[in-house]
Amino acid sequence: MNRKTLVIQSHRSPLPYSWLNVCLESVKNWSEKNHYDYIFLGDEFFKLMTTELLEKTNRQKVIATDLARLKWMQKFLAEGYESVVWCDADFLVFCPDQFILPGTENLPEGYALGREVWVQKNQQQTGKLKAYKKVHNAFLLFRQGNHFLDFYCAHAERLLQNTTGPMPPQFIGPKLLTALHNTIQCPVVEFAGMLSPVVIQAINQGGGPAVDAMTARSSSPLYGANLCTSMAERGELNNNDMEQAIGRLLDNGIPGFK
Repeated sequence: MNRKTLVIQSHRSPLPYSWLNVCLESVKNWSEKNHYDYIFLGDEFFKLMTTELLEKTNRQKVIATDLARLKWMQKFLAEGYESVVWCDADFLVFCPDQFILPGTENLPEGYALGREVWVQKNQQQTGKLKAYKKVHNAFLLFRQGNHFLDFYCAHAERLLQNTTGPMPPQFIGPKLLTALHNTIQCPVVEFAGMLSPVVIQAINQGGGPAVDAMTARSSSPLYGANLCTSMAERGELNNNDMEQAIGRLLDNGIPGFK
């Protein structure tokens, strides 16, 4: 068996939206195309976490998920994989031929995060948009010998253990990663992005100011992106929006990127 690269995904069953199947298949097909091993974790996903932290995050599963993915990546690296990749269940690889993991020579640190350029309406200026450039954990890459995974996992776990008050959903995920990134400049896979609701709506219209705002702040075209299920759960996007956007992305990618 090829033990070089493993791709991991997970989600509760049954899937809440049918379009998630398309996202999962896109990652699985990309993995097979590149001869990577692939695993989908179901109910066993949280078994590497302590009972204490599971109880503490019982009503905030997204926080538990942010820690559990790190535990599984540590486990599979310890078992001998050279590289382990995590993709959220709502991560869509829409340009698989271009979605190429960086080689060791281009990633001497041995790890990389995903890129988030989040576009939303400007609350201070009606009709205007604002773009925030951050990092995300919907895509993660860790290789043998990297110095970051154990550090990140240990401090994420410590924060959960020591926090007694309410925790924001992105507490040990994008918020912690962005804070670290702002200090130490973590390596980033620029083409593994994230699409906000206004960008998804613009894609469905063939482009527009929201897509332009994202491309202007992006360092690379996107070949895969997280589609933010949480926004669909809040009603900002409906199933038709998501299905239409996925179809357009698979057919043509993101308008405006060269």
